[in-house]
Amino acid sequence: MKKYVEIKNVSKSFQDIKVIDNINVSFEKGKIHGIVGRNGSGKTVLIKMMCGFIKPDIGSITINNKIIGKDVDFPESVGAIIETPSFLPHLSAYKNLSYLAALKGKIGKEEINNAIEKVGLDYNNKKAVGKYSLGMRQRLGLAQSIMENPDLLILDEPMNSLDENGVNEIRNILIDLKKEGKTIIIVSHNAEDIDVLCDDVYEMKNGTLHRSDKIKNGKK
Repeated sequence: MKKYVEIKNVSKSFQDIKVIDNINVSFEKGKIHGIVGRNGSGKTVLIKMMCGFIKPDIGSITINNKIIGKDVDFPESVGAIIETPSFLPHLSAYKNLSYLAALKGKIGKEEINNAIEKVGLDYNNKKAVGKYSLGMRQRLGLAQSIMENPDLLILDEPMNSLDENGVNEIRNILIDLKKEGKTIIIVSHNAEDIDVLCDDVYEMKNGTLHRSDKIKNGKK
């Protein structure tokens, strides 16, 4: 299988605190990969580096054969949820996503509506996002991450604030995206999400990342 994401000898410190310590890992194309670990273990810093938001002190991150920060500033085809999704509170779901879509100009109304509908929201609803529940905002965050049909998804706690039905719906969406050949990296505290979805799992501890034996041979 093709290595879609390759992280080589990556370290990152903030002041004198080493947050990421010599990580070497690769993620294969067309699989769902899980990253687990306690708060403060370095998970969010690692995925922010994958997205190009933070530069490593040493080492390299290559996504689809292009080095982030050298060949390209950001991955060319990525959708992400990092921490809590934020939107303009006075605008509707469609208006929020249309403004984001305009930044790249790759998609139009049909693709935006399809993404909103896919995550279980109504694209005709004019309700301001500021009046959404946490679960609805989480769904909208996922819609934002998939609307441009990216090859790579990096999702930080994608099931956060969802009820049981919502969790099952989003799990099915992610499984379908995997079947389409998408590469998906999930950061989650939920052991069941990891067990149900992930082909392989890595554990982050004190800035280091090691393959976990929680899933040995893949689930899907």
